[in-house]
Amino acid sequence: MKPVAVGCVAGLLLLSLSGQALAQESKSAPLAKQVAAALDGAKLDAIAAKDPGAPDVFFGALYFPGVQLLVVAAKYSVPQLLVEKIAKKEYRDVYIDLNSASIPESKVFIEDLGADGLKPQRDSNQPFDTCETGSKRTSFNSDWKAQKMSEQDYLKAFSTADERYAEILTALLMQLKKTS
Repeated sequence: MKPVAVGCVAGLLLLSLSGQALAQESKSAPLAKQVAAALDGAKLDAIAAKDPGAPDVFFGALYFPGVQLLVVAAKYSVPQLLVEKIAKKEYRDVYIDLNSASIPESKVFIEDLGADGLKPQRDSNQPFDTCETGSKRTSFNSDWKAQKMSEQDYLKAFSTADERYAEILTALLMQLKKTS
């Protein structure tokens, strides 16, 4: 095969792989839809839970039906206070505390526009999801170049955020099942 043909084949292979990577399934999508449905069913606009894997990490979500799910995960310096608020079903207060008084470097904040899970690719004329970890914010708008990222780094950031979001949603869903 001639070098130009090899380069074209390699380029086509790379394009097809990146298209497949952008089309990857979101782990958080089915969970976000379940959380939204459970919140609708319970007539709640917020939910909070303790991270089952870390004694000082908590999750909180604020829900705007059909519009968005705002989710925060963070360490909290006085875990007992949030444990008590969760027991009293003061979920909105836990969300607010995690957003304002958590340990900043531990904080993960996800804006799931559509409340339908994270998507790596933005649909035309549609809002896009974001994830902020510590001080780094990633917009899942398919424009990794504007964010000074390679496509590979963008997809890795998406995969990491989606995995963490799925873990958070699972814990929130478990809390919702206890609530009902």
